[in-house]
This record gives sequence, structure tokens and C-alpha cells, in this order.
Amino acid sequence: MAKNVVVIGAQWGDEGKGKIVDWLAEETSGVVRFQGGHNAGHTLVVGGKKTILRLIPSGILHETLDCFIGSGVVVSPEALLGEIDELNAAGVKNVEGRLKIAPTCPLILPYHIALDQAREASRGKSKIGTTGRGIGPAYEDKVARRAIRVVDLLHPEKLVEKLEAVLAYYNVQLQHLHNAEPVKLEDVMAVIEKVAPRITPMITDVSRVLNEKNRKGESLLFEGAQGTLLDIDYGTYPFVTSSNCLAGAASAGAGVGPQMLDYVLGIVKAYTTRVGSGPFPTELFDEVGAGLAERGHEFGSVTGRARRCGWFDAAALKRSIQVNGISGMCITKLDVMDGIENINICVGYELPDGSKTDILPCGSDAVETCKPIYETMPGWSESTFGVKEYDKLPENAKAYLKRIEEVCGAPVAIVSTGPDREETIVLHHPFA
Repeated sequence: MAKNVVVIGAQWGDEGKGKIVDWLAEETSGVVRFQGGHNAGHTLVVGGKKTILRLIPSGILHETLDCFIGSGVVVSPEALLGEIDELNAAGVKNVEGRLKIAPTCPLILPYHIALDQAREASRGKSKIGTTGRGIGPAYEDKVARRAIRVVDLLHPEKLVEKLEAVLAYYNVQLQHLHNAEPVKLEDVMAVIEKVAPRITPMITDVSRVLNEKNRKGESLLFEGAQGTLLDIDYGTYPFVTSSNCLAGAASAGAGVGPQMLDYVLGIVKAYTTRVGSGPFPTELFDEVGAGLAERGHEFGSVTGRARRCGWFDAAALKRSIQVNGISGMCITKLDVMDGIENINICVGYELPDGSKTDILPCGSDAVETCKPIYETMPGWSESTFGVKEYDKLPENAKAYLKRIEEVCGAPVAIVSTGPDREETIVLHHPFA
């Protein structure tokens, strides 16, 4: 009988979703990306070898699996082909034969990138912290019904007319609002003519194929990008991404009914990190925070940007559990906490009026005013790196995991103790 699992980030992204998707993928016949773009990297380590994926689902290293890019994803054709070429060079077999792209995916084209970067430069100190890769403008085009979509590559005779209208809109903004150079039609067409012959053979009715697999009793894995607290609706707006990062977005973004989503696995770091601008109640500015960043190698896999680090925020995680319907948590990077004498857990916030709350408020203005309320637990000096059995964890590490369960209200299903596929403790398998 088919069982389908959704993997989502439950914090501000960078929780280690790629490793877990890669690890779970062997239980399935397909892995599906359902939102986001190439603005977040998923890092996989198999046998000590590192692979960074941006658009391609994290099941691609399993050489018999189909991988799907659903219509909720915005696709940079140049980034996608670059990623395919990297995998081909690494010896991954039949990447283009196994990768299926929904015809309804919006394309990210040069004018999206130009506007994204021009806007961010114009904001000065009010920067949102985008990656400048055109993600936001591409989603705007989708909602405004002017997007160039993957299916348009099949009809080049109509593309020029569509692009002329779109470029007229973009170039007015670039030139008159941001004092930037306009984007030329011939430059955009040069990109399209270069990528179309390789992209079009991968176009597939993803929704139909996924539903057929489900009817045949085949299991599927749905892979989210970014994290819940960056969700366009429920994140710390406006310091958020441009798509819905929630588990429910898998239904719309992949073209499947919500009844097909059986289990939601929330990926959670044993501490908290955030990239870019926006409020972060438990952020640390001392040697403990610096130590987390150093031991956790907290630099973006796509951008190289340093991540801000802080104590575990259970109140923020409670919001994620609520809006995602998380069935179980996977705690990653437990080993980064090794050697800390006393560990704080944020269990709620004190608000400016003196009241208290045990859940993250909505919107960045409200979060900015939150003062964390901490519980302190004893740490552990023993190494947890690479431990594969729960009973072999230090007692204080087990107590820390248990307290996370109690405060957040969701069970710990998996514990990751290192980047490699094998460095994983399973308490409850999502496909069981």
C-alpha cells in the first residue's frame, strides 16, 4: 500500500532536509520538489562525497528513481542545466532521463534577476536579504499572469510577442525606478534558444504521473525548500521567501490531492539558525553562538553567506508544528551541541506589555519585540558524532531531546548525528 511522506523545514531553513530526503528516497519510486527555486541548496554526503543540489530533488543520487519538479517551483533553466551538468560530470547516471518537469513551472529569466538585484540594492538598510536570483519577481509574474512558463518553450513562435510585453513592464522599472540598465529582448531569446532543446524533452504531466504511481501503490516523497518561518503567509513577513513552504503546499505544488499526504516530517536543527535579515529572538552574539557557527559549518551552500546562530526556539517550532500538522520531527546536527556546559531552550516569550506567550507571534514586527524565556539544561561532554543507536547517546543528550518533545508537542522520529547518509538514528520510520 502506498504511503507518501512530506519533508519540510520547520525553522528558518538550512535544517538538513537534503540528507534526510536522500536517506528516505530508497523507500519510494519518486521524489518531488513542490516549491521554491534555486535559492536554497540541499547538501548530501554519501560515503564522504558531498553533492549540493538546488533545483533537482534530493533523490537523484538513487539511480533507479524518478525525480519530479512540480508546478509550484520556479525554474531557472540555466541553473537547472548547470546542475545537470555537474551531476553528469560526477558520474550520476541518466539524470535527464529520470528528471520530469511540470509544463506549468514559471521560468526565471534574466529580467527577473536584474530586477531582484536592483530592488535589493535600492533598499539600503531595509534589505530583505534575498539571494538576488530572481525568485521573488518570478513568483510575482506567476500571480500577475504574465509568467513565461516551461510549456512556452514548445511554442517559440509566440514567445517573442509575450516577451516584448513583459520586457516593456520590467524595463520601465529598471530604468526609471532603479536607474539600472534595461534587459534586451535578444539577450533573453539567446538564453531561451540555448536551453530549450535540453529542457523540452523533460516536460511531463507531473500531476498525472504522480497520481498514477499512487494508484499503483507506489510510495512518494515530497521535498520542500526553505523553512516554515520563511513562508510567505506564516513566516516573519516581510523577511520571508516568495512561496508557501508548508506541508500543505505539496498538494498544490505537485498537483496531488491532500488525502495523498500521509506523514509530515519536520526537519529541525538541535539549535536555531537564520540567514539574511529579519527578527531572531534567540540569536547569540557571544562565543557560544560563534562556536555553533564554527562546529556546524554554518555557511549557505548556495550563497556562502554566514548563518546567524542561536539557542533552540521551541516557541517558534510550536508555530511550525501547528501550521504543518507535523507527524514527527527529525533533529539534525545534535553533534554540534557536544561540549556545551549548559544549554538553553526557549520555551516562550515575554511581550512588551508584560504578558507571556508560548508560541511565535505572526509577523516580524511582533516577533521583534519578543524576549525569550529560557529553561537551562545540563549539556554533555561526550561525542555524539556518528552515533547510530539511541541508547548510545549521552544521558543528557537524551534528556535534551525528550524536553524538546515535551515543550513542542511532537515526537522525535529521527536523530541525525552527522552529515553522512548512515549517521542516522531511527526511532520511528516515516514509511513504517
